[in-house]
Amino acid sequence: MEENPTLESEAWGSSRGWLAPREARGGPSLSSVLNELPSAATLRYRGPGVLPWGVPEEEEEEAGGRSRKAFTEVTQTELQDPHPSRELPWPMQARRAHRQRNARDQVIYGSGTRTDQWARLLRRSKEKTKEGLQSLQPWSWTLKRIGGQFGGGTESYFSLLRFLLLLNVLASVLMACMTLLPTWLGGAPPGPPGSNTSSPCGSYNPHPQGLVTFATQLFNLLSGEGYLEWSPLFYGFYPPRPRLAVTYLCWAFAVGLICLLLILHRSVSGLKQTLLAESGDLTSYSHRVFSAWNFGLCGDVHVRLRQRIILYELQVELEETVVRRQAAVRTLGQEARVWLVRVLLNLLVIALLGGAFYGIYWATETTVKLQETPLVQQLPLLKLVVNYLPSIFIAVVNFVLPPVFKLIAPLEGYTRSRQIVFILLRTVFLRLASLVVLLFSLWKQITCGGDSEAKDCKTCGYNYKELPCWETVLGQEMYKLLLFDLLTALAVALLIQFPRKLLCGLCPGALGRLVGTQEFQVPDEVLGLIYAQTVVWVGSFFCPLLPLLNTVKFLLLFYLKKLTLFSTCSPAARTFRASTANFFFPLVLLLGLAISSVPLLYSIFLIPPSKPCGPFRGQSSIWAQIPESISSLPETTQNFLFFLGTQAFAAPLLLISSILMAYTVARANSYGRLISELKRQRETEAQNKVFLARRAVALTSTKPAL
Repeated sequence: MEENPTLESEAWGSSRGWLAPREARGGPSLSSVLNELPSAATLRYRGPGVLPWGVPEEEEEEAGGRSRKAFTEVTQTELQDPHPSRELPWPMQARRAHRQRNARDQVIYGSGTRTDQWARLLRRSKEKTKEGLQSLQPWSWTLKRIGGQFGGGTESYFSLLRFLLLLNVLASVLMACMTLLPTWLGGAPPGPPGSNTSSPCGSYNPHPQGLVTFATQLFNLLSGEGYLEWSPLFYGFYPPRPRLAVTYLCWAFAVGLICLLLILHRSVSGLKQTLLAESGDLTSYSHRVFSAWNFGLCGDVHVRLRQRIILYELQVELEETVVRRQAAVRTLGQEARVWLVRVLLNLLVIALLGGAFYGIYWATETTVKLQETPLVQQLPLLKLVVNYLPSIFIAVVNFVLPPVFKLIAPLEGYTRSRQIVFILLRTVFLRLASLVVLLFSLWKQITCGGDSEAKDCKTCGYNYKELPCWETVLGQEMYKLLLFDLLTALAVALLIQFPRKLLCGLCPGALGRLVGTQEFQVPDEVLGLIYAQTVVWVGSFFCPLLPLLNTVKFLLLFYLKKLTLFSTCSPAARTFRASTANFFFPLVLLLGLAISSVPLLYSIFLIPPSKPCGPFRGQSSIWAQIPESISSLPETTQNFLFFLGTQAFAAPLLLISSILMAYTVARANSYGRLISELKRQRETEAQNKVFLARRAVALTSTKPAL
């Protein structure tokens, strides 16, 4: 039996000093071999200085000083672990002992160098700040309840809504500080310009003359004309003051930069979750079963919510595993048929999108022609419908086509998460491209189709006859889109969703379930949020109060969707992975920010500002105000600011950025190699377990008495 110690050391190296049971000292038994497995050692481990589970008391006495001495040495070694206590895989009692020992060492040997003290203080301040910000987040409990009852995908919609609300609040605060306050502190703003036939660019009089009927007042409220046209709501109201013009332009750039940084931060955090989820390291069922539970939960409500969340995660994993298995066993003919179906369905999608874009372009062009007819001018209601014709057409297209995309996606044979991505891509392309088509038609009206030598645009650089204050007109279009989107959401909830729920209660049986059963459509709702936020980014420069209006809209929308969710919707029969949503939603939002920046930058640098209105009147372009303001600064400041735009500054900056980028890539590659090495070590450990299990089986076959 002397080959047994050799066998053990060969199978697992050292046995880490744990004592075998007494009856196995004469030779290895099956239990002794199984106790050498790392999983068994992990289960029996109770912290430094504590004997493992399963060691009998009489064995402890027989072990005597040798066992105690070994455990004392292990205790001293483990308690000197430099890692923080919370990061050690120990019980609470062992962590407390480790923390107390570190505290005593700091008192005896000092708190370390000044650098260590500052680093520790900075780390603690960062943790406290993070905890404080998390405690200030609104609706935290509501989001947990939604995630537990309806899944992580539905929770991601409300999380995105809260994030967009934060962006709009920040934009509103900056607008008040950099636009409204300088306007009123500089004196009372002048009134409308009135009729001035001597101006080469025509006259501009936004206020109607005489008494105004109630119908006209309602029309002005919904269209942004009349008394709202010359108000702080729109661009044309602000007077031509140099400092105000600079702060107005800086506000637009500051809002864009802050939104970009916050969206990038959210995208990076979502990317980490997505990479972990898609890599397969965290998607195994063992992780869901053994590591997903939060042992700090208190109360039956929290426990049930956590159980539901784990249930939804397991449901997603099982559904996607079934789809992957079906795809793995396809024959070549079946694979070719699947790809043929996908090509045909994508051609159908392209045809539907092309028809929708042409319809939006036709509606915009027709609106301009109908506004000049006498019948439309005489009937306020008809005039309101004509003004809202592009918004109505966009809303109808966005209401009809997304359900069609939802019906097409399951036919392509993708997993649920991949289906959600394709639905989002098609829907976001529809919504954002429809907005692009609307902006393109407005650009044709403002710039005479880009022909500066045209009759109507030659004098002032823009179509001053039809659009004397084109910035306000563009702001009014975005204002109408925002308002109509809110009215559409209210109408759908009050006239469709709630009546369907009532019908479900009045008609029991299969008919009531068929008509009244509703699911929260996450892709459509998310794209509605992103579309509304893109409209705000496009129009905020021309309608400064638009972020404030959008803040109020999102507040109403949150409580409306929450009421609709808990009152009329049932949990989705098929869910999708929330990590995909947490990364993909900010990515689409980033796309919306990029699209909105194009017309804004084009208007700032290339289109001449309106002559009779706005803070930039009289300038060749909106950006021309910045060099003119810099020229009034001291010479040293001017030289520094102009130096920032020269090659002498850009070349070193580009070089430093390239070095930092190369360093980041090299560091990421080294981390990737380290992760690969750790994965190989994990595979080796698994092979060792299999080896020990085989030896255990061999022992049972050779020694049946065991």
